[in-house]
Amino acid sequence: MERTRTDRASAGDVSPAPGAAAPSGPVAPVAGFVYGAADEERRRAVRRMKTLATGLLLAVALVYALATWAGRAGAGGWTGFVAAAAEAGMVGALADWFAVTALFKRPMGLPIPHTAIIPTKKDQLGQSLGEFVGENFLSAEVVRRRLRSVGIGRRLGGWLAEPRNADRVTAELSTALRGALTVLRDSDVQAVVGEAITRRAHDQEIAPGLGTLLEKVVAEGGHRRVVDLVVARAHDWLVEHGDSVMAAVSGGAPGWTPRFVDRKVGDRVYKELLRFVTEMRDMPAHPARGAIDRFLRDFAEDLQTDPDTRARVEHLKSEVLGRGEVQDLIASAWGAVRAMIVAAAEDERSELRLRVRAALLSLGRRLSDEERLQGKVDGWLEGAAVYVVTTYQHEITSLITDTVAGWDAAHTSRKIEAHIGRDLQFIRINGTVVGALAGLAIYSVSQALG
Repeated sequence: MERTRTDRASAGDVSPAPGAAAPSGPVAPVAGFVYGAADEERRRAVRRMKTLATGLLLAVALVYALATWAGRAGAGGWTGFVAAAAEAGMVGALADWFAVTALFKRPMGLPIPHTAIIPTKKDQLGQSLGEFVGENFLSAEVVRRRLRSVGIGRRLGGWLAEPRNADRVTAELSTALRGALTVLRDSDVQAVVGEAITRRAHDQEIAPGLGTLLEKVVAEGGHRRVVDLVVARAHDWLVEHGDSVMAAVSGGAPGWTPRFVDRKVGDRVYKELLRFVTEMRDMPAHPARGAIDRFLRDFAEDLQTDPDTRARVEHLKSEVLGRGEVQDLIASAWGAVRAMIVAAAEDERSELRLRVRAALLSLGRRLSDEERLQGKVDGWLEGAAVYVVTTYQHEITSLITDTVAGWDAAHTSRKIEAHIGRDLQFIRINGTVVGALAGLAIYSVSQALG
């Protein structure tokens, strides 16, 4: 019983003291290992198999002793066959016991060479395992062949083509988007957005683009609606504020002119101005409209070709961008965009989520049906995987090597024994049986040959 407790403690089984609460989960007494209920069950199975193999060895030893005694007592020639089989069975059992024990410890504590292989060769085994994984699993050709045989593009397409899977991906993307927007600080994003917009506006000259746009608008007659609106509003304003116009004209007359002359002049100017605006409003072919067309065409050409005009536009642009109100407007745009995106991500029926879902379904159908698109996706994935394994192959294999090197030798042996020890004990049993049969066959042949 005492030895059983010692074995459990040395194997990492940290049992609670009497009256203490049992641990709720796996216990990790040694770095790199976690001993749980499954490990303890494996160790119990190994102990049962050890007992069975040892019991079989004792059984053949007892058979050998009884057969030898019976032979000497004159029981007959059959005792020789039984004794030979039992003797060979003992030899096979002992040989396999030595081989199995030598993997994990020194048999009977003797410093026999090439024993306790796992504790003494642990680091070399880890190094060999890392090299094996690197050469046979992390090579570019192996990764490409494996990914090509899997057909990820086709499988992904079939999976995405299912509406419930598309809904799931859409929901996950929405959650990730909301999380990312929550993590980002508004002040940082506003600064980045404002700096990016300002820098791009400063770096790109806008006069030629404005000139091209204005030239196209004038050629298509798009400006005429603006002219119609301005002339109509000007006519309505003159009708409503006729007294103000005449008063302004009269007020600007010299002091020595009679008042009635000032009123006559003001009335005449007002009527001519009203007549001019009315004719311009009602006559699409009015000369003033043609003058506006020529002015806009000339201005559009100057925006594209005249250095002085272009420089003035750039100067005006810099002044506008430098104003605090404009910078505040650019910065505040992020807040509106962020609120809009978050609201759309949270609403299952929003246009954003519906479009994302439709795009995923469409992508899934295309991936399922179009071999060319499947080949592209597979090629991208193969290239990414090959880059990772070839670039970080040493880091990946070092993870195996360094992890094994950090394990405690004794606990490593017990951990491995817990996983494969049951099969190793079967080897002892098989050695006993095969040895007995071989001994029986050899003795039979030797008796047959005299």
